[in-house]
Amino acid sequence: MYYKSFILILILFINTVLFSQGANPEISLTEKAKLIHNQVITIDTHCDIDVKNFQKNRNYTKTMSSQVDLPKMISGGLDVAWFIVFTSQGKLTDEGYKKGYENAMQKFEAIQRLTMEYAPDKIELALNSADVKRIHASGKKVAMIGIENAYPLGTDLSNIQKFYDLGGRYMSLAHQGHSQFSDSNTGEKDGNWLYNNGLSELGKQAIAEMNRVGMMIDVSHPSKGAIIEMIRLSKAPVIASHSSARALCNHSRNLDDELLLLIKQNGGVVQTVAFDGYVNMKKDNAHKAAQDKVLKSYTQKQNFTILSWPEKQELSAEDQQKYDKTFAEIKIQAKDDLTKAGKQAPPVNVADFVDHIDYMVKLMGIDHVGISSDFDGGGGVKGWNDASETFNVTLELVKRGYSEEDIAKLWGLNLLRIIDEVQVYAESMK
Repeated sequence: MYYKSFILILILFINTVLFSQGANPEISLTEKAKLIHNQVITIDTHCDIDVKNFQKNRNYTKTMSSQVDLPKMISGGLDVAWFIVFTSQGKLTDEGYKKGYENAMQKFEAIQRLTMEYAPDKIELALNSADVKRIHASGKKVAMIGIENAYPLGTDLSNIQKFYDLGGRYMSLAHQGHSQFSDSNTGEKDGNWLYNNGLSELGKQAIAEMNRVGMMIDVSHPSKGAIIEMIRLSKAPVIASHSSARALCNHSRNLDDELLLLIKQNGGVVQTVAFDGYVNMKKDNAHKAAQDKVLKSYTQKQNFTILSWPEKQELSAEDQQKYDKTFAEIKIQAKDDLTKAGKQAPPVNVADFVDHIDYMVKLMGIDHVGISSDFDGGGGVKGWNDASETFNVTLELVKRGYSEEDIAKLWGLNLLRIIDEVQVYAESMK
């Protein structure tokens, strides 16, 4: 503690000298941000995974084409990554539930292989806030597990305890499409609901069971009506693992002021998401249209088809590598034209992202806002497009006047508080 205080005093002294000599104030802000970034625990609550990247000879110990891997986390100073057990919404049938369960188990096992077999000396699975602090203090990176879409549970609520025992510490009840538990935000588009824009009876029971076992309820993706019911029914604080402010970007995946204030009243936290289309839809659409126009002119010449994210996930590991390599080469060839198009229609960036943090902090208070990326699930903005660029978020926060205490809360302490409160409630139930 004495050493850290000495370093801070030294930096403040150097900054005073620099200012007195007319030096660029940006230099002092960068140094201040570096000190803060190295002091706080940085937590990203939503990083999707592909099981193809969790094999003996192909895993996160190496630099990969994914937005998250251990070298990128080390380079960017990202301490904690929540790896996501994601299952896309399927048919509400026994066969569909069986496939969903098998998919979820593959992802649980993949995360466990990374932390227990491939890199136990570099990254460890945390189950509570004490684990996070202990592992971080040891110098290793921290993995945690979130469950995106409760569809794999089927209709057996005992699977909630099973998924908790496997390390799952938050779960959303729906994704893109209505589940057996909850209506999805996607119902806004056509007005078709399964449960009148809310929860099913099974969903209401799931809330009580998640409270009982100590699993955080994630309100990202369900419909507004369902979220309101979740908050009303939950006896513990809820989280939104990756959502932004609807007042700034009118997308159904974002949370309007009514929901933000309900989450504040509940004691929960909203993890602001750096997903360009949820940060500034208009700006993002214009930029992508300009970029796509350039890329299509190059890819057509080489008979290369650009795949959507779901289409890419269907490729084998070998074909995915070939696709990434070829696409990267085409982007290099098109670099000058892409740069020119980017100047005419700039991408969503870190400053746009932090605008959402500012908005929610002013509305909800500093204790109810956090940070997430949705990396490898479509997330990323210019300046924070993979884990290696994590420092840029801290730098932008420092530029806007946030203190070290504030930044520590935003980057992780708020989320750790919720984990504690949810688990304390579960213990009281016993």
